[in-house]
Amino acid sequence: MADRPVRRKPGLNKAQVIRTQRLTPHLVRVVLGGEGLAGFRAGEHTDHYIKVLFPAEGVAYPEPFDIEAVRRDLPRDQWPRTRTYTVRSWDPGARELAVDFVIHGDEGLAGPWAANARPGEEVLFLGPGGGYAPDPAADWHLLAGDESALPAIAASLERIPAGATVRAFVEVAGPEERLELTAPEGTEVVWLYRGDAPAGTALVPAVRDLEFPAGDVHAFVHGEAGFVKELRRYLRIDREVPRERLSISGYWRRGHDEDGWQASKRAWNQQVEAEQEAPAASTA
Repeated sequence: MADRPVRRKPGLNKAQVIRTQRLTPHLVRVVLGGEGLAGFRAGEHTDHYIKVLFPAEGVAYPEPFDIEAVRRDLPRDQWPRTRTYTVRSWDPGARELAVDFVIHGDEGLAGPWAANARPGEEVLFLGPGGGYAPDPAADWHLLAGDESALPAIAASLERIPAGATVRAFVEVAGPEERLELTAPEGTEVVWLYRGDAPAGTALVPAVRDLEFPAGDVHAFVHGEAGFVKELRRYLRIDREVPRERLSISGYWRRGHDEDGWQASKRAWNQQVEAEQEAPAASTA
């Protein structure tokens, strides 16, 4: 897939919290369900995502909720705030949607909500979007990311066919954040622990030190924008991985909340592409 795949416009969904589960000290799974998910569809991609809507405090929204009307009729500071999360799994039979939230105490907006979510709570969200799934025709697969990419990496490992060559790198704070992952036999999953260091501290050198298997690679690299930029340069220029075989994007950026990151992400991506594509073109 290209590093910025075309993603369909997401629709509005209404669900209820069914249950929650603490997976690790900093990871909580929220399972959503209800009649409002009757029309929800997911499964084409392993990086499906939704945008959870958090109402602005003290604002009365139209009923039934209409996001287009809200954006048309209300000032921006009264719009719901959105937070983007990967779909960990979707069970259409049970009509259950699992979403994993990274939490850091009371920090942020979505994390504290997920940590305290209770069955029956209503949740509005847009989605799903998505653009990546492992290509079964690839000679081998490279998956790399931090906690924010773990749900998509886990879902991708479950989709990769048996016998495939896979190199997966997951960076987390410490061993207490590890999860049991389902993967094809022979898959190499390397857990990396950064401690209190910035995201990517352990991941970037691990990917750089990897002895690449021969053949066509299909790569998925997501997480904090700073290390994603480093690995994009390495894969595109040093390793000459074609753009169409690379799904890569910054899910978040150190020092920015999602509002700030999403506002600057397009310009950031354009700048990164200009910096990194020009050298590759000059050596062609």
